[in-house]
Amino acid sequence: MKIVTFAASNSSKSINKELIRYATTFLTDHDVEMIDINDFKLPIYSADLEEKHGVPDAASDFLNHIEQADALLISYAEHNGNYTAAYKNLFDWASRKKLDVYHKKPIIMLSTSPGPNGANTVLSMAKNTAHFYDGTVIASLSIPSFYDNYDQENMKLKDETLKTEFVNVLNAFNNVKI
Repeated sequence: MKIVTFAASNSSKSINKELIRYATTFLTDHDVEMIDINDFKLPIYSADLEEKHGVPDAASDFLNHIEQADALLISYAEHNGNYTAAYKNLFDWASRKKLDVYHKKPIIMLSTSPGPNGANTVLSMAKNTAHFYDGTVIASLSIPSFYDNYDQENMKLKDETLKTEFVNVLNAFNNVKI
């Protein structure tokens, strides 16, 4: 199964990108493609720009990666209780090209933040709206207090209970029928 993974963050030091990299170490039985939303350069969405120039090719390129996948693994960063501006912009442009952004793909959604809420607000928002864009969330997990729970030097979760829960969430891909 081909799984496309990405962090919904444009930060070069994103802890959600780090979480995605860690997650891929458990997906060895799958073909994993990690993409970076920074590779899809887009102007800030505007109906005026869309009317004048159409939807930029970068939005189509992003959609093509999703379309070629069998499943998606996304980790959401949270900015002021919402999606990052970079991800929201990419998603807005992509949804203007094709409303069913997720192409009927099963999705595992993750999130993390330095705080004890673990970006749970944006994760909840993403889970609750995925079906509007033709996505099916098969599992999700928020990792609270990233710097307390993740050993960056050794690239692993410190707490065994949290690690077990993390692996169990990722194992949801094993139940996906292609």
